[in-house]
Amino acid sequence: MTQPTDANTLLEVKNLQMHYPITAGLFARNTGAVKAVDDVSFTIARGETLGLVGESGCGKTSMARSIVQLYKPTSGEVLFDGEDLVKLKGGKMRAMYRRVQFIFQDPYGSLDPRMTCGDIIGEPLKVHKLTNGKDAYRARIAELLTLVGLNPYMANRFPHEFSGGQRQRIGIARALAVEPELLICDEPVSALDVSVQAQIINLLEELQEKFGLTYLFIAHDLSLVRHISHRVAVMYLGRLVEVAESDELFSNPQHPYTKALMSAIPLPDPIEEINRERIVLQGEPPSPAKPPPGCVFNPRCPIAIEDCKAAIPELREISPGHFVACIRV
Repeated sequence: MTQPTDANTLLEVKNLQMHYPITAGLFARNTGAVKAVDDVSFTIARGETLGLVGESGCGKTSMARSIVQLYKPTSGEVLFDGEDLVKLKGGKMRAMYRRVQFIFQDPYGSLDPRMTCGDIIGEPLKVHKLTNGKDAYRARIAELLTLVGLNPYMANRFPHEFSGGQRQRIGIARALAVEPELLICDEPVSALDVSVQAQIINLLEELQEKFGLTYLFIAHDLSLVRHISHRVAVMYLGRLVEVAESDELFSNPQHPYTKALMSAIPLPDPIEEINRERIVLQGEPPSPAKPPPGCVFNPRCPIAIEDCKAAIPELREISPGHFVACIRV
C-alpha cells in the first residue's frame, strides 16, 4: 500500500496484475506472458489528482484500462468506494460506469465519425436514462457543451469539423454527462499543441474545483503532471518505483529512475540548463515478457549492486507520504 486507507479514499488498487499471454504454434499454446502491470498498489483520495508518469511501454495505459475493466485484470482488486470492480458484472458494472469515466488519449480515434457532436455527448444520457423528453435532452447537451467551452450550436457538427482541442473537449463533455466521481485521463493532451494543452489542463482544473472530481492523470510531460497533480506515482516496467506529494517528488526525488526523469525536464534558465547535471541511462528498458530478476530497474541503474538482483524491492515509506522501492535509498 502507498497510503493508509480511510473513509476519504475513493479508489484503492491492491496488487493489480495485467499479464498478456504469449501464444505460439498451431494450437496457440501458452508460452509465457507480457507483464504489463505487475503487483501495483495505490490509493486516490476524494477530490485528489494522482499523476502517473513513466516512459512508453511501462504499463500506464494497461493499468488505467484494467481499473475500468476495459481489460480484465489477471489478478488483484480495484476497490471503488469499497466495492471491487473486478467482481462486478452486467447491470452493476453498467451502473458503476456512471461514477467512473475515461478520457482517451486520441481525440480523433475516440469519437465516432458517423455521429454528430450532440449525439456523442447525448449517448450516455440515453444509456443511463438521465433525461426525460427531447427538450430536457437537448438542454443537457447544450449545458455540457457550454461547460467545456464550446458553443451549443456546434451540436449538429461531426467530429471532422472540429480541431483536436475541440474534439478533446467533446470527449470531456461526454465523460461529464453521467456526473462521474472519478475521471481516468489517459494522456489527454499528448496529441495536442502546447497552447491547446494548457487550455485543456486549465479546463480539467476548473471542472475539478466545480464538481469535486477525482483524477488519475497519466502523462509523459512531467511539467504538466507537476502543475495538475497533488501526488505523483512513477512507474517503470509494470511496477511503481516511487510515490510522493508532487512538490516533494520534484524537489527531492529518491529513486534513481525518478532522478533520471527529473534531470530530463528542460529548465527556463539557460545558465542553469547548461550547468546542471544530467543523468543519462544506459541501454534500453528490458522486455516485460522477460523482466530481469530482482529490481526491474537494476540493469540500467547507476547505483545497482549485486543484492539488487536478489529480490523485488517493496515500496517503503522513507518519510511521511514518500514511498520508494529501492534497497539503496
